[in-house]
Amino acid sequence: MSRAVIAATGLYTPAQSVSNAELVTAFNAYVELFNTEHAAAIAAGETAALVSSSEAFVEKASGIKARYVVDKAGVIDPQVMRPSIPERPNDQISIMAEIGVAAANDAIARWGKGVDRIDAVICAASNMQRAYPAMAIEIQQALGIGGFGFDMNVACSSATFGIKTAADYIAAGDARAVLVVNPEITSGHLNFRDRDSHFIFGDVATAVIVEAADDAEGGWDILGTRLKTQFSNNIRNNFGFLNRCAPEGVGAADKLFVQEGRKVFREVVPMVSEMIVTHAADLGLDPTALKRLWLHQANINMNELIGRRVLGRDPTPEENVIILDEFANTSSAGSIIAFHRANSDFAAGELGLICSFGAGYSAGTVFVRKR
Repeated sequence: MSRAVIAATGLYTPAQSVSNAELVTAFNAYVELFNTEHAAAIAAGETAALVSSSEAFVEKASGIKARYVVDKAGVIDPQVMRPSIPERPNDQISIMAEIGVAAANDAIARWGKGVDRIDAVICAASNMQRAYPAMAIEIQQALGIGGFGFDMNVACSSATFGIKTAADYIAAGDARAVLVVNPEITSGHLNFRDRDSHFIFGDVATAVIVEAADDAEGGWDILGTRLKTQFSNNIRNNFGFLNRCAPEGVGAADKLFVQEGRKVFREVVPMVSEMIVTHAADLGLDPTALKRLWLHQANINMNELIGRRVLGRDPTPEENVIILDEFANTSSAGSIIAFHRANSDFAAGELGLICSFGAGYSAGTVFVRKR
């Protein structure tokens, strides 16, 4: 059985960023328009008035200060409140595949080997641009990679599920190297008219190359991977191809991202903390000896509490990497961004943890050791 190594990572960041101030200004302008247009219904008690947002509320609730987006103009236009992404013809690469290719090229350049050594492509993300053909196969074609590719969706845990799957292919001898790509245009599934969630998500793409240890030069030994799912309705996205078949048809209630944030916090933190500690024990590792945690980037308060439970004390900023302030929640890509941006100071033998958690509920742990 071949051991697997994280050989390289890559990152693509959109050129445009939206600050909390810009987002709140747009949201509050929308609120004013709505309350003015529905003043009579609000006065009659038939419609609830919308409540404005604030920069202080956003940062306290999430730790987010800004987010990258593929289209800023539409997001901050009170009359639009969504990214404007024109449909592309079938002979042109799709936008999610395009940003996936950009992240993959960054990883491949850092890896320093030819794509002919990659035998599989996994596109693991929280949303798929279309049902088929798979984005993974489109990315595979654009990069000139052989073998096979497929898409997988486990919401915010998609990247760690993809790494686990890649490591299993290598262990089975089915691949020498696997490219895992996580394109996330999460602004497309966000309701920017919802005060409780309008600030949460940002756009980005990450890539991870998982390689057989015998072939790898440097990188990170994957010491163990573990996955967990537990059904919950507290984070949900009901958008899908069957929506048009419902009697109410297109144009009914919003079918995009919704969550019960407080319930998610209370239920996910203990589930993930216990999973990390138990997995470490099964591997014979002391979780308090981890040099760094690269956790899913959903909410700073969740990350701080999970870090405290795992390390048995308040983690330092160096131990518990937070990139929320710059990127916001980028779903499956968040933990990979944290890993990509904050690992260069590791010496051989030092340990870290990549961990994701989110809708499902789903969670994935990947313990790594610097080679």
